[in-house]
Order: sequence, then C-alpha cells, then structure tokens
Amino acid sequence: MSAERQVRLGILGSGRGSNFAAILDAIATGRLSASISVVLSDREDARILELARSAKIPTVVLPKGRYRTWLEPHIEEELARSLRRFGVDLVVLAGFLRVLKGPLLAAYPGKILNIHPSLLPAFKGKEAWKQALEAGVAETGCTVHWVEPEVDSGPILGQARVPIRPGDTPESLHARIQEAEHRLYPEVIQRLIEQKLWREIH
Repeated sequence: MSAERQVRLGILGSGRGSNFAAILDAIATGRLSASISVVLSDREDARILELARSAKIPTVVLPKGRYRTWLEPHIEEELARSLRRFGVDLVVLAGFLRVLKGPLLAAYPGKILNIHPSLLPAFKGKEAWKQALEAGVAETGCTVHWVEPEVDSGPILGQARVPIRPGDTPESLHARIQEAEHRLYPEVIQRLIEQKLWREIH
C-alpha cells in the first residue's frame, strides 16, 4: 500500500451502530487516520445502515441465511467479495452478532478486529456485562482483539477498565462499558495504523 493512501476500513454491524459513530467521529476530528469504505450488516433494519447512509458511506445488506448466530459459507464468501470490491484493508466488527467461520477469516487473515464488553479472557460470549454483575466482580470493561476461529479468543490489542458500582443494573453498567468502548476502539485502530501492525491485502 502506498504511504499516501489512508487505511480503508470495512465496518460490520448488526445494531445501533454506536461504535461505528465513535469511529466516524474520530476520523472527522483527526484522531483516527483512516477512512470508512463500506458498512455491512446482516439486518436490513439495523440503525448502523441509516447512520452510514446519512454519512454518505456505501452500505451492503447481507443475505439472511438459515441461522441466527453464524453465516453460511457462501454468505461469508459474498461478504469477503464485498469488502474486496470496496478496497477494504482492515475489517472492524462493531456489534456484529454473527460468529465468523472460515471463508472471511481466510480472506482477511490477521486483519479483523472485534470489541467485546468484558476484560477478556473473563466473561466470553453473550451479555458479558450481565455475567460480570452476576459474578460479583469489582470491575469489568472492554477488550479490542484480533478475531480468530474460537469466539472471543484472539490476541488482545487493548483494554479499558470499568468499575462496577453499588446499585449498578445491567443497563447502567452496559452504558458505561459502551462509553469506554467508544474511546478505546478508535485509539487501538489508530495505534495499529501508526505501528503498521497489519499487512496490506494482495
């Protein structure tokens, strides 16, 4: 990749798009030296798509497939083709609720990031903030990590700690974790870019 060209991000999301909005704001304010080439979702009604269209960023809606928690191989292959069509260098999962299997990981090895709402390796899987509350721990947080075949198990790139307060509910704790996510995710992406800890796709 030429030194002059910015790193091109492809964002995958299934929901409200708050981390996408945080990344977009970091780009707009000069804290993140990247561009967003495309936003993809497995849900045609996801708010992240509305946010992307408002920002004049191309969007792609993936076929639904037969399963709720993962994408069939041919859909992942279609996803990889879409990312390549838009020249994506780095894939960023932002609330993407499908587990990725072989085809996309093979197409973008070592180039897919995720953010998880716990201090991994603690509390993997769904609703990690609820798991933390139920466990009675003093703190939790969020983790940015590389995506690998095993869920929530790739190498950790950055973490932010969030204390659990007396009287916290799942909703109040989750809201504070998301605030931490919005700070951490752009910071980690920028550090990766500055340190060139990823490779151009050929």
